[in-house]
Amino acid sequence: MAQIEMRDVSLSYFTPRQETEALRGISLSIDNGEFISIVGPSGCGKSTLLSLISGMLKPTSGRVLIDGREVAGTSPQVGYMLQHDHLFEWRDVLSNVLVGAQIRKMDRREADRKALALLERYGLGGFARHSPSQLSGGMRQRVALIRTLVTEPDILLLDEPFSALDYQTRLQLADEVHGIIKDQGKTAVLVTHDISEAITMADRVMVMSRRPSTISAVHDIRFGEGVIGSPWAKREAAPYRQYFSTIWKELQAHAGSAV
Repeated sequence: MAQIEMRDVSLSYFTPRQETEALRGISLSIDNGEFISIVGPSGCGKSTLLSLISGMLKPTSGRVLIDGREVAGTSPQVGYMLQHDHLFEWRDVLSNVLVGAQIRKMDRREADRKALALLERYGLGGFARHSPSQLSGGMRQRVALIRTLVTEPDILLLDEPFSALDYQTRLQLADEVHGIIKDQGKTAVLVTHDISEAITMADRVMVMSRRPSTISAVHDIRFGEGVIGSPWAKREAAPYRQYFSTIWKELQAHAGSAV
């Protein structure tokens, strides 16, 4: 059974004057432990798709399911990582990591243990009592990811989590976050404008059309034997160039179809 399913999902926004159709007939299936990237033209509804999976939005028609059960509001089963880390400057790193656990009223002692173990495991053990202002941008985003992991979600939704970072930090953090997610065995859905990021981090790349958006193409990403699994290493592999060219042309076609 797929962990995430969308069955003929459409979404429209309504005002007193008009209806705006955002998504039309979206159907997808994501398996447990799979990493999916979603790319598409600006404003096509990529982030809206994540909001539907998270339960923050309800579809106008169709069904969204997690583990075979229809989504009916937000769930601790789903964690969300945004573009900005949203760390509280008046709290130290450990206290920031514990925010989600406190909101969900997890056992404090167990949450502390888990938070410290994750910080140590992913290179931030020495920064637990530092303030966020003492961290680099990449370190702050790692803290944001660990904050999400402490609540033990099965699914991670990543909405352009590297877009606010400089290019070098972005490349390094993509490697680190990919490794953490795979190490934790999470199902992940990444929204990004970066084709390279989409290709090198994901098991599949879904291409969305211009609004009203559909899924216009799905690419299974296979690099073959002998290619190290990190996103950086995949950029040097021969299949990467072909994937990039194909997806770029698809996105250009959608951009060219704008009215």
